[in-house]
Amino acid sequence: MLPTVKGGGRAQTISRSRGGRTTKIHALSDADCRPVTFLLTPGNMADCTAAEALIEQMTATGLLHADKSYDSDRLRRQIETCGVAPNIPPKRNRRWKSSFSPFLYRDRNAIERMFSRLMNFRRIATRYEKLAQNFLTALQLTATVCYWL
Repeated sequence: MLPTVKGGGRAQTISRSRGGRTTKIHALSDADCRPVTFLLTPGNMADCTAAEALIEQMTATGLLHADKSYDSDRLRRQIETCGVAPNIPPKRNRRWKSSFSPFLYRDRNAIERMFSRLMNFRRIATRYEKLAQNFLTALQLTATVCYWL
């Protein structure tokens, strides 16, 4: 979890957007695309700032796939200091384009399938729990049943 914020929806990782109240689920998975760590953030928080908390929990695996929203110099440096090579597509507005392999990036669809499988559970897709800790526990329980049992 991110640093605690006193009271309100932000403390429970709920934010307001055009579609209503939202929460983002960030996950770190192993080589077999099984979720290892989850992180909840409000829907209006930037992905690259939230990823820094996940990277601290990462073990050296060789390669990390992420989408364009995680493309920042600071995050790339943090990933490389962990001994992992980032494979993140550069944003269009970047002046310096980092090394990126579209061939290796195809493997990221397994991560999207993992999220899709978790969203098949109505309790996760609609977030019935108001408290972030309860929602995170339900998410971890669902992932355990789907991938680890």
